[in-house]
Amino acid sequence: MIRLTRRQFGAGLIAATAPKLVVTKLFGKTSIDDTLRQGIANRKIPCVTAMVASADKIIYTGAFGTRDAASGMAVKPDSMFAIASMTKAITSTAAMQLVEQGKVTLDEPVSKHLPELAKLEVLEGFDSAGKPILRPARKQVALKHLLTHTSGFAYDTWDGNMLKYNMLHPQPPGTVAPLTPLIFEPGTRWQYGTGLDWSGKLVEKISGQTLEAYFQANILRPLGMKDTTFVFPAEKFERLVSAYSRQDDGTLKQNPRNMPVPPKAFNGGGGLFSTVGDYTRFTQMILRKGRGPGGEQILQAKTVELMSTNQTGNSQAGKLKSFRPAVSSDVDLHPGASDRYTYGFLLNPTSYEGGRSAGSLAWAGIDNTFYWIDPRKGICATIMMQFLPFVDKEAVGLLSDFEKAVYANL
Repeated sequence: MIRLTRRQFGAGLIAATAPKLVVTKLFGKTSIDDTLRQGIANRKIPCVTAMVASADKIIYTGAFGTRDAASGMAVKPDSMFAIASMTKAITSTAAMQLVEQGKVTLDEPVSKHLPELAKLEVLEGFDSAGKPILRPARKQVALKHLLTHTSGFAYDTWDGNMLKYNMLHPQPPGTVAPLTPLIFEPGTRWQYGTGLDWSGKLVEKISGQTLEAYFQANILRPLGMKDTTFVFPAEKFERLVSAYSRQDDGTLKQNPRNMPVPPKAFNGGGGLFSTVGDYTRFTQMILRKGRGPGGEQILQAKTVELMSTNQTGNSQAGKLKSFRPAVSSDVDLHPGASDRYTYGFLLNPTSYEGGRSAGSLAWAGIDNTFYWIDPRKGICATIMMQFLPFVDKEAVGLLSDFEKAVYANL
């Protein structure tokens, strides 16, 4: 039985049973196809794949553009993408499985299992000589903080002080879960960061397995996600799409298309490769309240309710100022709204105009891969592109057009 306090259930849980989905006979396939096909042509995006599903049925699939500039090979629904931070929801699922088993709690200090987190410091700024001003943290980091991005760990892409600190104290290449100062006391506000990197370390420590092994055994294989892995298979290289970067003149430049090097360590915050179909299987599991396609209980229904509920109180989530514009534009996926975060997802308390319902769950990968889960309408959707910067205006524009086309056909 999952060990949770009464407070953690909170108020306003999303209804356990979603309304029955009603779609048009063809679910507006021509309309959505046109939106994506014309969208990548007009926005000069190399390729896109997309999928929409109900809890138990795929109701739209599309793939447009080319795998790379040289071959001109068309992308397909099984084309493979680096999904980066879309890894985080899978890591959150793994951590919540361990909570269900009573092997860790949401409230206890994670230093109980990861002693290197016992004596963290808070970065308060820099003195006149540019030296970091550090003080001991007054609170311990708990799993609930890591899963909600309220731990104080921060990515330097979206925090100026952390960027300055990392320039003074660079991390070795390939570092997983860097041990950096916090930028605030745990639990006091929201800031996107490396909390899920540490959640991945926690899963490995408690389970005694690597993240790759744990994910495959407990999440990916049970869900039939046969193309999702940290270790890219050589035999699937033909299916890997090229990545691009936005240049100063506005064009997209293709990065060298090389076989991904197997990682020396696995990162709960990013690193998975996947397909639009595989990731949709994961989001369908959330719609089914934790059940796999064959009835396997990946998560308990009460756990999915927790992962569908605001866990950051009045702290706004999802809006970020970029300090590395080549990597990310400023992030504001829901302008004019104040979103929150759950144990795994961004939650929008108000609906998107012409799009997802209030109470939907979402997140993304830095190369402009996106998904959302709409329990009230009973659908989930995934769309994958592969270029930087994150939330590039053309990527967000295509995401928005796709979303509106989906809901126009419900």
